[in-house]
Amino acid sequence: MNVTGHTRRPASIRDVATAAGVSYQTVSRVINGHPSVKPTTRDRVLAAIDELGFRRNATALALASGRSRAVTVLTANTTHYGYASILQGIEEAARAASYAVGIGVLESADEAAVTAEVQRAADAGGGLVVIAYDPAGVRALSAVPSELPVVGVVETPASPPGGDRPWVWTDDREAAYQATRHLLSLGHETVHYVAIPSSTRRTSARTSGWQQALKEAGAPEPRPVQGSWGPAGGHAAGLELARNPAVTAILCGNDDLALGVLRALHEAGRSVPGDVSVAGFDDAPHSAYLTPSLTTVRLDFTGLGRAAFALLHGVVEEDAQIAPHPVSVPELVVRESSGPPPAGA
Repeated sequence: MNVTGHTRRPASIRDVATAAGVSYQTVSRVINGHPSVKPTTRDRVLAAIDELGFRRNATALALASGRSRAVTVLTANTTHYGYASILQGIEEAARAASYAVGIGVLESADEAAVTAEVQRAADAGGGLVVIAYDPAGVRALSAVPSELPVVGVVETPASPPGGDRPWVWTDDREAAYQATRHLLSLGHETVHYVAIPSSTRRTSARTSGWQQALKEAGAPEPRPVQGSWGPAGGHAAGLELARNPAVTAILCGNDDLALGVLRALHEAGRSVPGDVSVAGFDDAPHSAYLTPSLTTVRLDFTGLGRAAFALLHGVVEEDAQIAPHPVSVPELVVRESSGPPPAGA
């Protein structure tokens, strides 16, 4: 205990490097007895180790080498379908490569809280994958020290990022475009949209794809209804839309929102797809078993997680062929919840 009564955290390899005025790679070389270190530098590092009480454990060595067979995933959510499926893909790919996987939960988007979680992940050793679908994730991705190997799982970028940004993403813009085009092709005058939150911009890629399809068709563009991530947000949005008899087609930002919308339309006495067509997004496992079964767009989040790990592995191994890239082509899955508008609509 220190004089304030708080437990001191153990010294990290970065603390030693700072105290000795060297890089953490140099500290690693000293710990491992590498012959390339100058005697004066070695003495300075050993003195810092003794002064700070640094314990030469495997985790610290892994951080120093940058080649630990471990990866930490930083995420603000572990239960929503997209997040959970990405985690599954990372774990599957890491296990196949004999890597261990840890999870750091970003409980807040507060700068101090995010910085502390990033530091804990860095101290754990190995590489990082950051799921940046929300403000906390976006802040964490930008807070990772430049010397650490990191891959970001991000929203569809507005334009292709440079090669210095090892990111992966799904083509949300194309997915929303396909779903909206499908509903318009059934004869609906327009398509209303219940949006999920966007982490990085006022207009998300999903919203942009919806807008593009409406514009090309010369269809009116209704004001998007802002939802959340879950069914409760979809239910509230569905009740609002159900009061408007002109609404005959609704695209939802994910399948959980669509679940809430379907319930709201049922409560309002509006049948699906007889009165209103509904389409979701993601093709979550429950989508095929709703009544009616849900038309949606399939995105391979598990494959996205596997791709994120593969890219991180390339970063760690310093593979010159690394490039940020979208993963998988969206697939429209037509089921029972979409159909033509009611006669006379």
